[in-house]
Amino acid sequence: MWRIPSPGSELEATVIEIGEATGTPIVFLHGLVGLNEHWEGVVDRIAHQTRCVLFELPLLRLRGDDCSIHGATRLTAQFLSERFREPAILVGNSFGGHVALRIALEHAPLVDGLVLAGSSGLIEKTMVDRPEHRPSREWLTRKIGELFYDKSKMREADIDRAHAELSDKACARAMIRLSKSAKRDHLGERIGQIAQPTLLIWGRQDIVTPPEAGEGFNRMIRNSTMEWLDNCGHAPMMERPDQFAEALLRFARGLKGGQSARLVNGTR
Repeated sequence: MWRIPSPGSELEATVIEIGEATGTPIVFLHGLVGLNEHWEGVVDRIAHQTRCVLFELPLLRLRGDDCSIHGATRLTAQFLSERFREPAILVGNSFGGHVALRIALEHAPLVDGLVLAGSSGLIEKTMVDRPEHRPSREWLTRKIGELFYDKSKMREADIDRAHAELSDKACARAMIRLSKSAKRDHLGERIGQIAQPTLLIWGRQDIVTPPEAGEGFNRMIRNSTMEWLDNCGHAPMMERPDQFAEALLRFARGLKGGQSARLVNGTR
């Protein structure tokens, strides 16, 4: 656990570290309704070769200035600076990708490389299209279903959790505030300032951050490569964990300099 350093806050982020004890940390950042466990399929496939750190912020329980894309960025950057002596590879999905982008722009020494999957920050559809109403389970089932091409990958437990959390008025307000904050934070031409090597892993059937968003990132980030996943939506780490893990390992092995040479077995 990591205590969130805000006045009066008793919130903690959940931190799971698995795999190699040394080497460049690969830090996984979840989306707005995401959890650490959503990365398990990828992490299980690479942990025998890498140092994996899953960082789960209690986003819907953040309040005040913390409850924004800027606040989540600040908290994540503080965690990275306190936890690691070396720059990390940041792997972010959706809102987590947006946080990773902002850290690369504002705290570049913390970042060795970026892996973005369905990242917001350029083009995205908001999940919150009925902010005045407490969402029903049916509405959440439909909206969470939009994240997936293969609806069988959608988890009933995620729907139950989201419904329970968003039945709380404070959590529902936080969801709306975070979503609007991210949508307003269009990074635009700033994306071209990112110098870190970047891998984009994108589902061709992503309707939340559609393919043109991935193409835009690939065009604007100078040192970027694209990995397209067919028959895949907004959560490629859940729909295509094998391909995601393979692409991530190839990217990590290709990084040069710094601690990256010690990243995987056989390259130390």
